[in-house]
Amino acid sequence: MKHKIWIASLSMMMAHFAFAGDKEIVKSTITEVTVYAQGAQIYQKANYNVKPGLTEIIIEGISPYIDAKSLQVKATGNVVILDSKYALYYPKPEPVSLEGIPLKIKKDILLLEDSIRIIAFEIQEIQDEIDVLNTSKSILANNGAIRGQGKVNDSINLLKQAMEYYALKMNEINKKLLTLNKRKAEKNLRKSKMDQRMRDLLNYQSSNSPTEDHQPKHRVTVTVQSKEVVGGKITLSYLVSNAGWTPLYDLRSDNMSGKINLSYKANVYQNTGLDWKDVKLNISTNNPYLNKTKPTLHPWYIEYNQYRKEIQAKKADKYKSLNKDQIESMGYTNAPVSARSEEMDAVYANDFTTVVEQLISAEFRIDLPYTILSNNEQHMVLIKTADLEANYTYYAVPKLDNGVYLVAQLTKLDDLQLVPAQANIFFDGSYVGETFIDPSTMDDTLSLSLGKDPNILVKRTLMKKQSKEKIIGTQKEKSFVYQMEVKNLKSTNIEVILQDQVPITTNPDIVIIASELSKGAHDEKTGLVEWKINLKPKESKIIKFEYLVKHNKDLYLPY
Repeated sequence: MKHKIWIASLSMMMAHFAFAGDKEIVKSTITEVTVYAQGAQIYQKANYNVKPGLTEIIIEGISPYIDAKSLQVKATGNVVILDSKYALYYPKPEPVSLEGIPLKIKKDILLLEDSIRIIAFEIQEIQDEIDVLNTSKSILANNGAIRGQGKVNDSINLLKQAMEYYALKMNEINKKLLTLNKRKAEKNLRKSKMDQRMRDLLNYQSSNSPTEDHQPKHRVTVTVQSKEVVGGKITLSYLVSNAGWTPLYDLRSDNMSGKINLSYKANVYQNTGLDWKDVKLNISTNNPYLNKTKPTLHPWYIEYNQYRKEIQAKKADKYKSLNKDQIESMGYTNAPVSARSEEMDAVYANDFTTVVEQLISAEFRIDLPYTILSNNEQHMVLIKTADLEANYTYYAVPKLDNGVYLVAQLTKLDDLQLVPAQANIFFDGSYVGETFIDPSTMDDTLSLSLGKDPNILVKRTLMKKQSKEKIIGTQKEKSFVYQMEVKNLKSTNIEVILQDQVPITTNPDIVIIASELSKGAHDEKTGLVEWKINLKPKESKIIKFEYLVKHNKDLYLPY
């Protein structure tokens, strides 16, 4: 027991000494950022200088969206890194210091405060006298004798005396009011100048006083130990949310070069609380927030539901007393009498699933420095460009469209590390449209439709006179004959791939025979028929296409 107490005491002492060293607060700058499909890895550097012993180097300027688990720290110099941690620091309010402000300004502010206070009292005193005179003036004007009410109406002398008294007193009051209003206006003007002077002094004071920042600060504290005075650099990195990028492609082609230029671009955005100024930018196809754990299959047990078993047992008991005709009359005509039970569905375990493993990610390092502010706005970043070899072929499916489409087929795209995204297509300097590139579904070949070529004509016609229909016994036979004409109006040789189809069926009572395909390649599983036609300038060719359908004459079949 004593041994345990001694160990605990020693641990407490070590913890005490661990925090008994110096502390140094340093500023950091962002030097590099790796942007993921979701999130970003921020790299920051800071300079430090420490004395012998233990020192806590406190690094400020950390993103508030830091994932503390991802924090990594490295340092140069002859020090040992003992610990690193992230913490949120709340600054304590400090008394406002007036140090640095000239003494004359401080005295002027104090004297001016006294003067403004005194002149405010003087203005109030004048206003009180004005109020008394205005009240006297109102009483005099509303007196009954002056307004001709009462006995004064019966005597001319009394009226004359009242008018003389009114004129005398009114003149006295008005003179006093005029004098008081002049004095009040002068003092108000003086007070207005004093107020302006006070505002100027206070503005000077506030602009020269230290400003207090009471916002919480995000910090990383690195505890190091050194045997000597040493300086160096600390590099730290961590993962943040509120950032990412979305891919976009531009595909540009022309008839002359025979190549397609692919521009791989990224729309980068961030709202991490820190501005990325002149940083080295990396774009990664990785997503650190996706699950990285390999899926594991667990034993898969299946069993009849207990409730189903009970129902089955009850029905079996019920059927024991019935004969075959009675069981069949209840709707169980296909069940053997010996079984005397229904076919039951098994209950499957749905708690376990399998997950497709992710592809290996790629990282693109951008040589140019980038500045991306923390405002969530998108910034277009060019990742790379590549000239791709392309094979151009004309395709036509006249059953659906009489147009002939120019299609570019791109191969060997694996080295580009593409990700699924929209792509803008430009052909001969004109915007054609957009497509979607999904490398996970491509068989090492990407087909891009570049639009219709008006100089190649195709026409599909049903030859009604040659298409026949007849009844043979219980069977109906109907033949379909088509004629397809392709014409080249261009001045160069071309190859056109013409596609059509023969219907297919899974019903053994329906028979479909491709009687004439003009040497077209027929895929019997899909019914697709394809012809490769070479045409010289101004040349045209005709393809005949025929098939026969046999089926029960009493049943309707949509052709």
